[in-house]
Amino acid sequence: MLVFAASDKGGTGRSVTSANVAYRRALTGDDVCYLDFDFGSPTAAAVFDVPSALRGIEQGGLHTYLKGKTTEPVRMDVWGETEHEVLRHRPTGSGSLVLLPGDRSGGEFPVGKETVNRCVDLFLRLNGEFDLVVVDLSAGRSYAVDMALEATSRPELSGVDARWLVYHRWTRQHVIAAAGLVYGMRGIIAGGVARGHDEERLEACIRFVRAAVPDPESPLWSQVPLAQSAWMAKCDQDLNALAADLNVGFSRMLGAVPLEPVLQWREQLITDEDVLASRIANLETRQAFEDLALRLTDDEAWGMA
Repeated sequence: MLVFAASDKGGTGRSVTSANVAYRRALTGDDVCYLDFDFGSPTAAAVFDVPSALRGIEQGGLHTYLKGKTTEPVRMDVWGETEHEVLRHRPTGSGSLVLLPGDRSGGEFPVGKETVNRCVDLFLRLNGEFDLVVVDLSAGRSYAVDMALEATSRPELSGVDARWLVYHRWTRQHVIAAAGLVYGMRGIIAGGVARGHDEERLEACIRFVRAAVPDPESPLWSQVPLAQSAWMAKCDQDLNALAADLNVGFSRMLGAVPLEPVLQWREQLITDEDVLASRIANLETRQAFEDLALRLTDDEAWGMA
């Protein structure tokens, strides 16, 4: 399965959530591949603590491959190349966890026919090799998003299950932006239809993920003054109404990740040790990542059962 991770803005938690979901699926025994298609800022390796690719690699990355300058992009075994103390000891029963980084000197670039052909070939080969392929796209209606829409419209990929996750923070601006990215005049659906996608089928394959969602009733906020608590509850209520009006509400949401102090300071994988041993991270955050990882392939959660 191909899973495309998109967002209208940076700072939505797209990459850190997608990396945690990939990690959680690998722990279940799935073979997982993570593609850093954030061409303008290929920094997904930082979440996996792979030091040699924190800002992409010097050459041989996805930019190099898609531009036809190499026949195969560099692959990095996260379990073997990470500096994360927990990840260095691959858990028993886990599947492979592979990162395909971008190039450090790369950037957004126009999508041509040969570029799309190489992208289609890569997606086909990886889909046959891995149980789950996560493609972390550049923010906004980017060249990376256009490439993904163009590639998945090709007949060669018609039999490959492809799903889209659109990330947004739980604020009015982010909710509006996420809705625009999907339903706007130049949004994902319009762009897909222009490339030959069936509108209803494409829309059925898109779900929203709320990130850094504060819970007014959580211990973190339970001690705030009464007036502030009431204001937060009203904001939450208004946001739910706005999301429903823009078709970004509960019926279109695959999951939500609570506000996590650890992730405010450092974008990282949340391990069981972080929750149960050092207790620097919250159990609710780990559970949210686990639930989202399971729902990715749950047809009932997508209304496809």
